[in-house]
Amino acid sequence: MSSDAEVADAVVAATTSVPGVTGLNSGRFGEVATYTAGRRIVGVRLQEFSGEVHIEVDLSRNVMDTADAVRAAAEKASGRTITVIVEDVTVADPPPGEIADHDAVVGTQDPPGLAAADGDR
Repeated sequence: MSSDAEVADAVVAATTSVPGVTGLNSGRFGEVATYTAGRRIVGVRLQEFSGEVHIEVDLSRNVMDTADAVRAAAEKASGRTITVIVEDVTVADPPPGEIADHDAVVGTQDPPGLAAADGDR
């Protein structure tokens, strides 16, 4: 029988190998973790027959597909039923120049239907 630390480490490795997962998350109050002698494994909470994995997901990917892939990988690694909680989403950095091009347009035009009348500026 594996220790909770070994199982949690296997779940972390399986979870973070799923494309679209940008990290594990300890929850709103930092309470989600597996506690072992000398360390805390953040984002994984294990019970005897089940567990939870709290993740952060890249928003450019399908969040549901990513969560499903995490569930499958974590269940295979742990041998337990796993609930996946998406705690946060992240946005990957855009390629260089993409932000500058976007910023040049944003704020320079009034939204449709909200154009200022002459003399209002």
